[in-house]
Amino acid sequence: MATPYVFSGGEALAFEVVETKTVFKGRSFDVRVDQLRLPDGQLHKLDIIDHRDAVTMLPVDENGFIWFIRQYRHPAGRELLELPAGMLEGDEAPQVGALREIREEIGMSAGSLRKIGGFFLAPGYSTEYMHIFLATQLHSDPLPGDVDEFLSVEKIPISQAFELAQSGQIQDAKSLTALFLAQPYFGK
Repeated sequence: MATPYVFSGGEALAFEVVETKTVFKGRSFDVRVDQLRLPDGQLHKLDIIDHRDAVTMLPVDENGFIWFIRQYRHPAGRELLELPAGMLEGDEAPQVGALREIREEIGMSAGSLRKIGGFFLAPGYSTEYMHIFLATQLHSDPLPGDVDEFLSVEKIPISQAFELAQSGQIQDAKSLTALFLAQPYFGK
């Protein structure tokens, strides 16, 4: 079936999926190969990661600290400072997933959760969409974490968190994007 796409200049182009084949089914994502007919008629194969949507929370306490997690990320080969995040489960609504994940990762619940944006994590090869939430009015309400996650929680003053992002000490894309989207809420 051809999917019409209209470029900003007004020209309509059609991209047609000729064939889709799942080549890997994993715990966190599947991989498929799509054969696509381009608008000029050429056939092109794309490797696509089918990934559930996810959430990232930017938790801020009443003392002006942002709550981060630090964890080892094997593909990166290092420990990264990140905002709490996680995948949605089944047909879970993003807000529900955000409230669950923040409890699992930092042991806190949010009295106020406000969606401040979202983005495709890697649209060139992945379907994953990340929902970003500002979480405030934090209070202790832990849930057991995932068995494969070994996290430490760090509270960082808001101004220092932005300095860490700008100096390259935060290297996680979802955390950088969430900090960027949260700037208007902090007068930055």
